[in-house]
This record gives sequence, structure tokens and C-alpha cells, in this order.
Amino acid sequence: MTDLSGMLCVDKPLGMTSHDVVGRVRRVAGLRRVGHAGTLDPLATGVLLLALGRTTRLIEYLVGHDKVYETTVRLGQSTTTYDAEGEVVEERPFLHLTRPHIEEALNQFRGDILQQPPIYSAIKQGGQPLYKLARQGKTDVARPYRPVTIHELTLLSWEAPYLSLRINCSSGTYIRSLGHDLGEVLGCGGHVSALRRLSVGDFGVETAVPLTALTPDNITDYLLPPETAVRHLPRLDLPETAAADILQGKVVDQTEPFPAELARAYGPDGQFLGVVAAEDSQWIARKMFPAAS
Repeated sequence: MTDLSGMLCVDKPLGMTSHDVVGRVRRVAGLRRVGHAGTLDPLATGVLLLALGRTTRLIEYLVGHDKVYETTVRLGQSTTTYDAEGEVVEERPFLHLTRPHIEEALNQFRGDILQQPPIYSAIKQGGQPLYKLARQGKTDVARPYRPVTIHELTLLSWEAPYLSLRINCSSGTYIRSLGHDLGEVLGCGGHVSALRRLSVGDFGVETAVPLTALTPDNITDYLLPPETAVRHLPRLDLPETAAADILQGKVVDQTEPFPAELARAYGPDGQFLGVVAAEDSQWIARKMFPAAS
């Protein structure tokens, strides 16, 4: 099975790291070359995109998609990690809060906002992940605010002390920070107690395979073709000579203007050739996928 190549849209279970999921898929597929795009914390479940074999070369094109989450925030308690896995560091009253209070506070988090990542995160400072520095007791490390966009933020329910939210947001948004910051705006503190990722780009949880359902015998049934990783890029169809040239890394002249800088290229037989870039009225090979020998 070492020639497996493609994408998997997995429904990550509770309690596993993204690296744990990669390890499980490696064992099931009998393949070392497996990677993931878009880390999920152990507390989170839902859509995790994986690439197998040659398709790992396309992981960079899976980064940057908008994401949709549903989360539960526990008000009245602040934790070190901004989620239920951390130590409770402060408790404050919350029973006075009403749904209108919460709706008003949510307005501050819609649209383009600046967000400070949690100290327990994989963002690196001086070459070290923040979570490693935090475990060393270095919690006063500078964490620059980063611009993110919250396209949709809907209050689904409020039953003290828990509120549920649906969030459509840009890549790089920390839901744990959102839950913590909402608690601070409300004056009672808060942390994320549950989190489920419903989609990454147009990959939805409804088509994701539960990790526990994957076996060596059925993994190929769930494997998506490599070009699925770049299906958001516009399609470019090349004639036979140009297709052969681009596969060999040669520059190909554009026959007409193209509306994007990157494209997924196909040959005349419908074969996926790879990712190409438009430059000076020419096509330049970026990540090519010649037919496996």
C-alpha cells in the first residue's frame, strides 16, 4: 500500500492530538508519508484534513481556508489554557447575566478584530512554541495581537453557566481566545469547554470519515484524489504538447489571459498535472504530479 496518495477528510475524536491522528492513519495505511493541515486541540472534535503520499506536497494549499465551529463556553471560570484542560485560576459571579447582555457583548467580536493567541498555543516565540515556554513558567512572554475576521457569530443557547456559539471565521482564529475574551468583556471570565469544527473551506463534517471507521481494507474507499486539495483553485486545461512540457518543468506560454495567479492544470485526457503559476504571460510549474510509474 506504499503507493497510496490522496486526501482524507477525517472526523477527529475527542482526546486525541492532530499528531495522534496522523500516527493512527500511518498505521492503518501502512504509510510513513502522512501530514495534516490545520491543527485541532485534543479537546476539539471534527474536520481534520490529512494528505497521504505524494499529496503531502499540496498541504500548503489547504492552509488559509475559512472555518466553521460550534463551541460551548463555560462562564464564571478563567483557566490557564483558556479551555477545560487548564487549571482554574479565577471564579467570578455570572448568574446576573441575561441573553441580551451576552448578545451585546458578542457585537465586539464580529467582523475584523485583533486577537491575542493563548499562551498555551503552538505559535513560536524565539523558535520555541509558546506552550513549551508556558510549561517552563514563562507566562509573561509577549504575544502580539493578530488580525482575524469573524464572518458569523451566533448565540445558539444560554443556560447558565454554559453558552453555545456558532462561529464562521478566518484561518488563524483561536476559539479559545474568543471564549476567554468574551468572558472578560462580560466581567465574569470564561473558557471553552467543548469545541467541534464543522468545516474547513468546503470540506464539511457531514462527509468526514470517523477515525475509528478506517481500516487497512477500507481506507482507499475514503481516499480523495490529490487534486481535491486544490479544488478551490481555477481549472486550466492544457493541450497535449503544453501538458507534456509543463510536467517536465518547462515554461509554457499562455494562449489567453487567466484570471488568477495559480491554477490546477489538466491534460487533454483529464489527467491532473499539478499546480501551475501565471508569470509574465507564461505558466510556471509549481507542484507537478506526473503519472505514477
